Amino acid sequence: MKTKRHKKILELIQNQIISTQEEVAEALRKEGFNVTQATVSRDIKELGLIKVAIGNEMYKYALPMEVTVSESRLKFMIKEFVLKYDYSENIIVIKTPPGNAQAVASVIDNAQWREVIGTVAGDDTILLVIKPVSAVPTVIKKINSYLD
Repeated sequence: MKTKRHKKILELIQNQIISTQEEVAEALRKEGFNVTQATVSRDIKELGLIKVAIGNEMYKYALPMEVTVSESRLKFMIKEFVLKYDYSENIIVIKTPPGNAQAVASVIDNAQWREVIGTVAGDDTILLVIKPVSAVPTVIKKINSYLD
């Protein structure tokens, strides 16, 4: 039942603007799920849902991967925190000050560069996995454009 409920919550937030736990609960009840606010609260936490701004000081529930990063935020993060980078084959290694790698990797992930199939971030190092290998110069060019 929980799996079906989670699937329905994801469907609801993708197709509707839902801003509160009570709105989630009400939408689920309309779909035949008998839920409490406490259950919905746990579901939201387990699904990792976040609230994103939709304008006019309004917010809605969304999956973290739905969050897109603004061009200015991407530029700021790369310019401010990328100290140096190097690459080998299809891996680009980016160095940041301690404690900043995960934040930079997150904005790169959310920028949804087609060539980057994934990032792995530690404390001060990020690995970007690029596909195909021939796309590495394209990603390097993007990084450089934000460093200028």
